Amino acid sequence: MGSIPAGGARERKRHTMFPISDTHIGKRKFPLINITVIAATIFIFIQQMLTLDEAALVRSYALVPSLVDFGNLPTLAPFVTAIFLHGGFLHIISNMWFLWVFGDNVESSLGIFLFPILYFLSGIVGNFFQYILMPSSTIPMLGASGAVAGVLGAYFVLFPHSKIKTLVPFFGFFTSLSVPASFMLGYWFVLQVLSGAVALPFSGDSGGIAFWAHVGGFVTGVVVAKLFRPRERVK
Repeated sequence: MGSIPAGGARERKRHTMFPISDTHIGKRKFPLINITVIAATIFIFIQQMLTLDEAALVRSYALVPSLVDFGNLPTLAPFVTAIFLHGGFLHIISNMWFLWVFGDNVESSLGIFLFPILYFLSGIVGNFFQYILMPSSTIPMLGASGAVAGVLGAYFVLFPHSKIKTLVPFFGFFTSLSVPASFMLGYWFVLQVLSGAVALPFSGDSGGIAFWAHVGGFVTGVVVAKLFRPRERVK
């Protein structure tokens, strides 16, 4: 879901389980903010693809850890702007699809004011998690990975008993299964932690997937959902 491009290389996705839809049945509101975020992210990605100098754009708005100076506010802007950039079509499709599947219910539960706070706070914290592990890296970090992971973390808290219709590989083929949200998202989180731990010794300027941005975003989503979930849902 997130990437650190190396030399302009694009990230290749490998999901062992891919969500198709959720089966949560409850009172839903029109997911205005979720759809707006998806539309804005796609619009910016199109502009990114059409620009004459994509490398310069990425350099300016993606998060380059070595350029961060906490005494210089403009260098901190990429903690936010990097959320809207992506490393290729598979990268943005994956992120936006996860947001489409899980974001509507989370927005309906938390409301139109708290949901964008959750989204961008998770993205910022996720980027910071990755930054503190690679503060001298010159590789641009970009993607909505941490922000989307925050939505997954909130869903994990708010709708643990809902079912997720999921594509699962089976002897070279794919089959669809309905699995509990708590299992799928818990499995996803553990996979990010393990992958991040394995990748950490090799996390120099080689590029790859920003696993710790996923972890930081997910944890942020869990905390925000626990603090602000509707009272009736707590019951």
